[in-house]
Amino acid sequence: MTGESPAASPAAETLLRATGALSTAATARMDSALPWFREMRAEDRAWVGQIVQNGVRSFVDWYADDQQGGHRSGTAIAAAVFGAAPRALAGAISLQQTVDLVRLSIDAIEADVGSLLPPEEAAQVHAAILRYAREVAFAAAEVYARAAEARGAWDARLEALVVDAVLRSDTDEAILSRASALGWTSQDGIAVVLGQAPHRRTETDLFSEARRRARSGGMDALCAVQGDRLVVLLGGAEDPGAAAAAVLPVFGDGPVVVGPVADSLGDAHLSARAAMSGLRAAAGWPEAPRPVPADDLMAERALAGDGHARRHLVEDVYVPLVHARGALTATLSAYLAAGGSVEAAARALFVHANTVRYRLRSVAEVTGLSATRPRDALTLSIALILGRQSGRATETPDT
Repeated sequence: MTGESPAASPAAETLLRATGALSTAATARMDSALPWFREMRAEDRAWVGQIVQNGVRSFVDWYADDQQGGHRSGTAIAAAVFGAAPRALAGAISLQQTVDLVRLSIDAIEADVGSLLPPEEAAQVHAAILRYAREVAFAAAEVYARAAEARGAWDARLEALVVDAVLRSDTDEAILSRASALGWTSQDGIAVVLGQAPHRRTETDLFSEARRRARSGGMDALCAVQGDRLVVLLGGAEDPGAAAAAVLPVFGDGPVVVGPVADSLGDAHLSARAAMSGLRAAAGWPEAPRPVPADDLMAERALAGDGHARRHLVEDVYVPLVHARGALTATLSAYLAAGGSVEAAARALFVHANTVRYRLRSVAEVTGLSATRPRDALTLSIALILGRQSGRATETPDT
């Protein structure tokens, strides 16, 4: 015994000599057998042709090695067949098209084996082709699985980067381009939803469900988990409450807050800022609905030190009341001081009760808040305090 490898079988030798002819025959079939191949760019066509030729050569080498007792792993076959092609080609042809290429290579070999080998040897080669076809099919699946995994990891990092930029008010043109690369198509109607991330669920599963629910509502969605907080960025939203309700099941326990609808992704930081402020302040309203719009938490946000909420209550609630006719601030103050009693407020103001009722309706028309509702009364009360502290306007005395 010399330890040398046994010589290749006559059939393997014949196939080795015929490798060029088999490759040429397989390549010639592509134009007629694969319609999508003719529509590809010249560069991609060249790489696809290289894959087909590699498939033929790989089978001949694999068969010769197999006849000598060797065995090539799926990884080695994948490297032999797909190794020369650039990674970008995985995005140019689908897995189904790759399967078509493998089938074409196998068919080319099968068609010519009968003319190259005696019947007995041809039968052996046909059996080997079936085994090789299985190996190369698994190898192709492995290539695409790895490409999908790499793309998924990259998309996840890119998605987290976009969401983080929105939360940090750093949405420049690069962020808009990255969002577009993730399939974001919405140009307006942007709302940010924040809440507790659920336990015992992977991010992949969580984000997939959020996107599915958003699509069912006709919206785009980008997601990120930051610590124990889940952030869902929705595009194409019309009503913030309805938009947040569509993805509510993906959140864990606790309050879920949605910011107001922004005009564009570039303005989405305004929605995010309100939602973050609302989430911090939501503990002050245990009975709040889920989800709750951040604008409904103005009182709690102002008490928690949110400067934007304070300015809103002064500029959009207090100042319009001061500038309105009918001494609305004095009437509102008397009504609140009287514990919500119209008659007691009327006695304090020396006016008829119907006058108080009329002025309270005017307050609701000016501010959108009704003093007869406890939640709105709280917001109006804080707006009066902040407005007087700001010195922005002088109240008109009741007459």
